[in-house]
Formats: sequence, structure tokens, C-alpha cells
Amino acid sequence: MRSTLHHQTVDSTNIRSISYVATSAVLEMTFKNGRTYKYDAVPTEVHVAFLNAASNGSYHHANIKVRYPHRQVG
Repeated sequence: MRSTLHHQTVDSTNIRSISYVATSAVLEMTFKNGRTYKYDAVPTEVHVAFLNAASNGSYHHANIKVRYPHRQVG
């Protein structure tokens, strides 16, 4: 069965929207430049912390981009 991604916009200067599938721990992030990346093995706690961060972009750079395998998908 395929999971449907529900994108939610975030208040960020660089990130347009994100979606997260807890069952597969995949975070998909679309940037304002149009590029989309998928990050694998992202724990739910990290996803929640990202959403609650004062700066989504800074949190992404310090805690997601450098720690989880990712690939460009769009």
C-alpha cells in the first residue's frame, strides 16, 4: 500500500513545504528554488522538533541535512 504525502507549508525563507510519513520515517522537503529532497530514517521526534523550531531553515541545516541520508527527487 502506498502512502500519500500531505504537504504542509512552513514559515521559512528557503523551505516551501514538507511532508512526513511516520511509518517509513521519510521526510520530504521542497525548497523555494523548486528542488525537492527526501530524507530517510528521520525519527518522528526530529520532524516535530523541526516544525517547532524558531528557524526551520537553521534546524534543517544543523539537525537534518547533515545527519540523514537524502536524495534529490525533484
